[in-house]
Amino acid sequence: MADDALIRLSGLRKEYPSGDNQIAVLKNIDLTIRAGEMVAIVGASGSGKSTLMNILGCLDRPTKGSYQIAGRETAQLNADELAALRRERFGFIFQRYHLLSEFTALGNVEVPAIYAGEAPSARRDRAAALLGRLGMGERTDHRPSQLSGGQQQRVSIARALMNNPDIILADEPTGALDSQSGQEVLRILDELHAEGRTVIIVTHDLSIAERAQRIIQISDGEIVADRQTDRVVGGADRGMASAMHKMGGFLTSLPKRSAEILRMALLALGAHKLRTFLTMLGIIIGIASVVSVVALGAGSREKVLANISDLGTNTLQIYAGENFGDMRSGRITTLVVDDATALSKQAYVAAVTPSVQSSVTIRQGAQEATGQINGVGEQYFKAAGSTLLDGNVFDAGSVASMAQVVLIDTNTRDAMFPNGESPLGKVITAGNVPLRIVGVVQASQRGPGGGNSLALFAPYTTVQSRLLGSMTLNSITVQVADDVDTDLAQQAVTQLLTQRHGVKDFFIVNTDEIRQTITATTQTLTLLIAAIAVISLIVGGIGVMNIMLVSVSERVSEIGVRMAVGARRSDIMQQFLIEAVLVCLIGGALGVGAALAFGVVFSSISSNFTLVYSTGSIVAAFLSSTLIGVAFGFLPARSAARLDPVVALSKG
Repeated sequence: MADDALIRLSGLRKEYPSGDNQIAVLKNIDLTIRAGEMVAIVGASGSGKSTLMNILGCLDRPTKGSYQIAGRETAQLNADELAALRRERFGFIFQRYHLLSEFTALGNVEVPAIYAGEAPSARRDRAAALLGRLGMGERTDHRPSQLSGGQQQRVSIARALMNNPDIILADEPTGALDSQSGQEVLRILDELHAEGRTVIIVTHDLSIAERAQRIIQISDGEIVADRQTDRVVGGADRGMASAMHKMGGFLTSLPKRSAEILRMALLALGAHKLRTFLTMLGIIIGIASVVSVVALGAGSREKVLANISDLGTNTLQIYAGENFGDMRSGRITTLVVDDATALSKQAYVAAVTPSVQSSVTIRQGAQEATGQINGVGEQYFKAAGSTLLDGNVFDAGSVASMAQVVLIDTNTRDAMFPNGESPLGKVITAGNVPLRIVGVVQASQRGPGGGNSLALFAPYTTVQSRLLGSMTLNSITVQVADDVDTDLAQQAVTQLLTQRHGVKDFFIVNTDEIRQTITATTQTLTLLIAAIAVISLIVGGIGVMNIMLVSVSERVSEIGVRMAVGARRSDIMQQFLIEAVLVCLIGGALGVGAALAFGVVFSSISSNFTLVYSTGSIVAAFLSSTLIGVAFGFLPARSAARLDPVVALSKG
C-alpha cells in the first residue's frame, strides 16, 4: 500500500524557541495517508494536532524530518511553490471561518480561483454552483456579518472546494457551531469523502472522529494510536495528474491576476473609507501645496514681468549722475537732445525718446491735484510699452512745434473727470500752461506710489520751453532692437555717450537686468517654498507608510487566509503595493483638485494676479504621488508578503 501514499511524514519534528531553549511540539512523527482516506487527528488541547495540520497544509514547515506530498519533498519547495500546493491540492475549512469582510459570500468563494487565474465568468458560475449545492444559493450577495455561523462555515466549505482540491483539511469544523449546523457540516464532509477526496479532520471530539475511516491520536507531540474504523474508503485518487497539470500554467494568467488584485485592492480600500482617507490626507496636503506653490510662483513671475513691461521692453534708461541719489546730478547739464539724436542713428536702436520731468499742480474746472508732467518724444509710448486706451499720441510735428497737447493716464482722468465724461479735447492746466488732452494711456505701476500718482505726457520741447526754461534732459529712453542683446547695446551706448561728453557722467538702468534679477529672485523664493511643500509631501509619504504598516498588522488574519487559499508572496505584495499607489494617486488627484479650488478662491479674493497652473506641474504631481506610493508602500507590502501563513492565521 506504500505506493498509494499521497502524504508521507518521516521523522518529522517541530520545535519552537522558548528563551534560550527549544520546545518540541511534534516529536519524530511517522505517518502515511493514502489518497481517498478520511482521517481524523484527535488529541487534547496542546497535544500538537493543530501544528500537525498546519504542516500537512503547507502553512508551516517542520524543523526536522521529511514531508512528501505525491512524492514531492516539501522542504525543497520555495514559498511560491508551497502556495501552488495550497492553491491546487488543498482546501481549508477553518474553525473560525476566516471569511474576508469586504467580500460577499460569492466573492469569498471566488478568491482561490482568482489566484489560480481562472476567468471571471467561469469562476463566478462555479462559485454560485457550489453555494447553491451547499444551500446558500439565496445568500450569495450577503456579507459575512449578515450570515449565521453555520452559513459562514458553508461559505468556507464552498471556498475550500473552489479549485477542486484533492485534499480537504478541516480544523475543528464544528467547534463554533450549534449541534444542528455541526451535523450538517459533517454530512457535507462525508459527501466530499464519498466523492473520493482525501479528508483530514482535526478535532478533540471522539464522536466526530468516529465518522472517519481512520483515527490518529496524538499526545504530547507523538502519535500514540493509529487505528482503522469500520468506515469504508470513499474513493481512489481523483485526478492527481490533472491537478498537477493545473499547477503549471500560472504565468499565462499573470495579467488576469493583476487585474483581479487591483479590484481586490479597491474593495479593501472601500471597505475602510475613513482609514483610507486619513492615509491619503498627507498626500492631498503635499500635492496641493506643491501644485499651488508652483502656480503661485508662475503667477508671481507673470505679474512681475507685467510690471517690468511698464518700464518698456528691451529698454535702457539713461540718467545724469553716477547713480540714483547722486547729489551732483542736478548740476550735470551734458545730457541733451543731441545725445538722443545721435543714439537714434545707431543700428542697434529701435526707438529713442528724450525725457524731462517736473512736479506740477494740475487743474481742470473745479478739480485740482498735484501730479508729474513728463516731457517726452513721439517715440516714448512705443519705447515704454505704454497702452493707449483712448485718443491718439502726438507726432513729431507736435514735438517740433512745441504744441500744447498732452496725454493723461487713467489716474489723472479719474481724478480730474470724476463724473466719467470723456477728457478728449478738454483743456487741462499744468502749472500755468494750458494743454489740450489728445489721448489717455494706462497708468504705470512703477515708481513711488505705484499706480496712485497722476501723470501727464507732453512733447518734451513744450515742457522745456513753457515750464522749465532749460534744455537739459532728465533722462533718455532707448528701446533696443529685438535682435540685439541688451547688454551689448548698453556697452555701445556707454561708449558713445562717454565719447560725446568726454567723461562718464551718466548711468544706465537696463530693464532686462531688472527683469532677470527679479525673475531669478522669484524663482529662488518659489524653489524655497516648493522645497517646503516637497518636505510636506515626503512627510505625507511617511504617513502613508506608517498607516500601511499599521494596516498590515490589522489585516494579518486576512493575509493569512489569502496565503492559505493559494496567494503567492508576489500576490500579497502586489495587492498592498497597489493599495499604497492607489491611495497616493487618489490623494494626488484630490490634491490637484484642492489646488485648483484654492486658485479659484484666491482669484476671488485677490485681483492683483492669479495663480498660473501648468500641465507639467500637474503631471509631475501625479508622477510624484505614484513614486511616493511605490517608494513608501514597498516596505509595508514586503512586510505583508513575508508573513508566515500559520502565524498570520493564528492572529486572526
